[in-house]
Amino acid sequence: MIETTTGEIHRPGRIEVVCGSMFSGKTEELIRRMKRAVFAKQKVEIFKPAIDTRYSDEEVVSHDHNSITSTPVDASASILLLAGDVDVVGIDEAQFLDNGLVDVCTQLANRGVRVIIAGLDMDFQGKPFGPMPALCAIADDVTKVHAICMRCGALAYISHRLVNSDKRVLLGEKATYEPLCRECYNLVVSGEKG
Repeated sequence: MIETTTGEIHRPGRIEVVCGSMFSGKTEELIRRMKRAVFAKQKVEIFKPAIDTRYSDEEVVSHDHNSITSTPVDASASILLLAGDVDVVGIDEAQFLDNGLVDVCTQLANRGVRVIIAGLDMDFQGKPFGPMPALCAIADDVTKVHAICMRCGALAYISHRLVNSDKRVLLGEKATYEPLCRECYNLVVSGEKG
């Protein structure tokens, strides 16, 4: 918070995006930033898509099993209704929310809220995923984190799906997805088609 020359308190709003493939530490980074805000005695609220029930119905949980209490939502508009008077809003798995999330985050930042968003920037086919590309475009700060390629050890580029399904949204963990670098992903995909 910044005190103006007239003695008023001004909260500069901002949008921070943490993106990358699965197993890259996106949720871990979101939890870290949110816990720091709590430690700084800021009012926080964390949201996640209601469809993400992999580890918990009501907590944001990383693959390393670190967690923080959250509020599940079915639509991005609910975030505006539930955010109330907070300093920091966290949103996990943003790729599963509707495109209205871009406007929601903009409105929150414009009213002085720090918005921290974590999500996959690409789906399992390497296509931009949900509202994430637009969120990256309007963000004040974008952090791209990387997993390690399970085939060669390079920095991962994509979440390769290990099971046979064309559904864009398929919740899963290590038995369902593996992080791959661009080269290994292209080798695997060409082998699958050939």
